[in-house]
Amino acid sequence: MDRLMELWPEFWVAALETLYMTSIALVLGGVLGLVWGVVLYVTRGGGILPNRPVSIAMNTIINIFRPIPFVIFIAAVSQPLARLIIGTGIGTNAGAFAIGLAASFAIGRIVEQHLVSVSPGVIEAARSMGAGPWRILFTVAIPEALGPLILGYTFIIVALIDMTAMAGLIGGGGLGAFAQIYGFRQFEPVVMWAAIILIVVFVHLVQMLGNRLARKVMRR
Repeated sequence: MDRLMELWPEFWVAALETLYMTSIALVLGGVLGLVWGVVLYVTRGGGILPNRPVSIAMNTIINIFRPIPFVIFIAAVSQPLARLIIGTGIGTNAGAFAIGLAASFAIGRIVEQHLVSVSPGVIEAARSMGAGPWRILFTVAIPEALGPLILGYTFIIVALIDMTAMAGLIGGGGLGAFAQIYGFRQFEPVVMWAAIILIVVFVHLVQMLGNRLARKVMRR
């Protein structure tokens, strides 16, 4: 406990780093993943804008990058790509970039799956009333899938918080790195469990908020 009190300022800095990386990764991964998912949905066979070459190319890209273990992905992406795009391959910004990019491929699949689950009858009804492809997408498909999409994004946020633990590999900081450096490696279980408990609290709050928001949307 005494050691935790000594590290109290560093503990809250690590907590803020976790929240910062999660937020940046969510914005990056959420936007890219939404784009990937929409492209997959509209270009698939029987979609509202079927395009076989684009669909095959998009599926191939996601199938290549999605299975890569994150601990390998973050090391591979941090130096060449992160350095090229954001100017650094280490630190919280590089960690957030790698996390967001990795998450975007999973988010793309989640978006696609929830859009595909929208009843074909609803889509056909909109089409029969003269709605064009983009109007169908933005006024029918996405609103119909919004509740499940919120739950899907909630799941991803929880995963992002977990992924920030790996950011310590490239000097990203965060509660995961704090628990490893000051807790596990220095044989201080109180320090390690303090970080774990705060991560659990973050996850619980995110899940609770996501569930509540999804329920409100699905009741409309």
